[in-house]
Amino acid sequence: MTALPARLALLAGNFITGLVVMAPAAMLHPLAEGLNVSVRDAGLLVTYGAVLLSIASPLVAWLTSRVDRRTLLVGSLVTVALAHLASSLVSSYPAVLVLRLIMLFFAAVFTPQAAGTVALLVPEKERPGAIAFVFIGWSLSVAVGMPLMTYLATSFGWRFAFATLGGAALVTALFVFATLPGRLKGTPFSLSSWGEIARDRVIFILLAITILQIGGQLVVFTFMGPSLGLIGAGASIIALFFALFGVASFTGNIIASRIVERLGAFVTSGIATGMVATGLVLWALGGGALVVMGIGVVVWGLGFAAANAMQQARLYGAAPALAAVTVALNTSAVYIGQAAGSYVSGVMFTRDLVPLMGYAGAGIVLVAWMLWWVTRPRAAIKIA
Repeated sequence: MTALPARLALLAGNFITGLVVMAPAAMLHPLAEGLNVSVRDAGLLVTYGAVLLSIASPLVAWLTSRVDRRTLLVGSLVTVALAHLASSLVSSYPAVLVLRLIMLFFAAVFTPQAAGTVALLVPEKERPGAIAFVFIGWSLSVAVGMPLMTYLATSFGWRFAFATLGGAALVTALFVFATLPGRLKGTPFSLSSWGEIARDRVIFILLAITILQIGGQLVVFTFMGPSLGLIGAGASIIALFFALFGVASFTGNIIASRIVERLGAFVTSGIATGMVATGLVLWALGGGALVVMGIGVVVWGLGFAAANAMQQARLYGAAPALAAVTVALNTSAVYIGQAAGSYVSGVMFTRDLVPLMGYAGAGIVLVAWMLWWVTRPRAAIKIA
């Protein structure tokens, strides 16, 4: 595999980035108890962070389009590390929130620029698969990272979990520095490029698909742990569900990276989004039956990361010259979806509407699936 060490480093960086974005969802109860706030307030660490990320991702991508990729990506990870180490030492909710928002502003650059960077390192025909490969890091953050964060936070406290995450980010920064070539830059992004993006109907619809499919999933995912707790699941069962989801997500992304060159990103993304919708329906129909809900989580997970990886690949193929910011805009759309979905989830949780979360999430993802079909005339062409 071309540039394998660099791909692995970018995958590892996405693992850290995905984990820092979603880690509070894996330790809501320890955070709430340790910071003396409600579970819903602890969940707002995800919501507020997602709002910031939705703004910061394209903004930082634009401002840093002329910066060396290695310097930019390493700097992002170092900031993540320092912020988490500092967070492990503070004792108030406002302090944790401020440190998190500062950290996420710099973390916003990693995922979109990792996609753009790996595209510069491989031949054009390998780009969809390479982008899907580095996005496996997000799958691993759910498969391995989320259960690990749950275990560390419940066994040793949320401070220890934050400190561990900070140390892992530092190690990953060294890995990225050692494997990425220096003086690697993408196409500089000018102000006029914003107009080109705004006039492109396909890009606009692709971004809307991302917002909807992520938002629908976060309606369920943000409070998945507490929701399971309400039907009698203990910490081990909750960790198992996160692990099932993550392993399925990892597997689905591996499969997507293998089949995309044959089926094309359009078809592959449709399959993945359909699996997400199906899994959420099964979760909802489970109605407290853990086995059925577990099957739903597995089906949902198989499409989770693959769907977004294909969105990244489709945007890159739709406008390669604008990819530095369109891929960042897709990441921004992810965070808008996270913010909206986690907010809706919090409202439904506090109003005792937990049984309806799965139906609400599935309905939103089904709208995304319908929009996916609208893009077929242009997107059905393989971009490999």
